[in-house]
Amino acid sequence: MKLLVWVAALALLVCTPAGFAEDQDAETKALDSTATQWSFQFAYQSMPDYHDDTLDNGEVRPAGLDNYVQLRIVAPIPLESLTILPRLTLRHYENANTGDSGIGNTELFALIIPKSWDWGSGRFGLGPLVTLPGNDKVAKDEWGYGFAGALVNSSGKWFYGVLLTQSWQSIDPATLPASNTNRNPLGIAPFLNYRIGKGWYIGNGDMVALYDWDSREFYVPIGVRFGKVFVGEKGSWNLYGEYQTSAVYDSWPGAAVKNSFRINATYSMPVGF
Repeated sequence: MKLLVWVAALALLVCTPAGFAEDQDAETKALDSTATQWSFQFAYQSMPDYHDDTLDNGEVRPAGLDNYVQLRIVAPIPLESLTILPRLTLRHYENANTGDSGIGNTELFALIIPKSWDWGSGRFGLGPLVTLPGNDKVAKDEWGYGFAGALVNSSGKWFYGVLLTQSWQSIDPATLPASNTNRNPLGIAPFLNYRIGKGWYIGNGDMVALYDWDSREFYVPIGVRFGKVFVGEKGSWNLYGEYQTSAVYDSWPGAAVKNSFRINATYSMPVGF
């Protein structure tokens, strides 16, 4: 119940009336992956070290993967009464400690945004999510299915919102241990960006908090992003650097990154380019 109340509070924060009187400008659209435009993201993220404290079960916390390269594509499908926003995320991971590398679990979801759910300065969308099997050296070798929801808004120099993802493992629940379910952790990704001026902005970065249904524990990262948007005649570039660490992780059963660094270049262009 507390989790649902927290998510509802985030939704109410996003839907503030202040943003309803304005439309997004070109700079804000470059920050908005739910805008009706093509988007191609190229990112590299390095996670050189992880927390190695002792868990409640007496074991040392496991380390995560060393780095990954990410390609993300948003390909809008505008229709008469709604817009469909398919988003494909593909990652190639490396583990420097073991020498393993390979493609992770590819994620594809499609936000469905009826015209009545788009108020110009922001929008709300909901749609199906599928995860494809990855290399078992660096990811889960299994299919997943679920849903994704996004709620965004802009007001003056602020752009903010939240993305929720929930998926289930496509396996027979009878094969799981008695204490486990086939539910993957709930992903909660709030974001907040402030435009400083002349294309420069600062934000909280790619902050994806996780809630594990089995242990009922949260993992919450925290970070800062500093970037610049270059608006052109045919499209826009969003270039940024980002630092992230773990804020809440003591009771989390998995890996917790200590220092993480990302560089990113995203090119977006209007439909019908």
